[in-house]
Amino acid sequence: MLSLILAHVMGQVNLANMSWLWFTLFVGANLFQSGFTQFCPMDTILKKLGVPDAPPAGCDTGRCG
Repeated sequence: MLSLILAHVMGQVNLANMSWLWFTLFVGANLFQSGFTQFCPMDTILKKLGVPDAPPAGCDTGRCG
């Protein structure tokens, strides 16, 4: 959501006509709520598409934990 403020302050975009900045607001709002609720809609979508979970950070062999 910081990008919306920066776009306005730097004079890059007139916020009266936000057009593509709605996507930025949507992504920022989802990141904000997922920080509190631990629910990420994109995670659910990727799991339904069959994308495998990544191994924990720092696990090079895939057999950690």
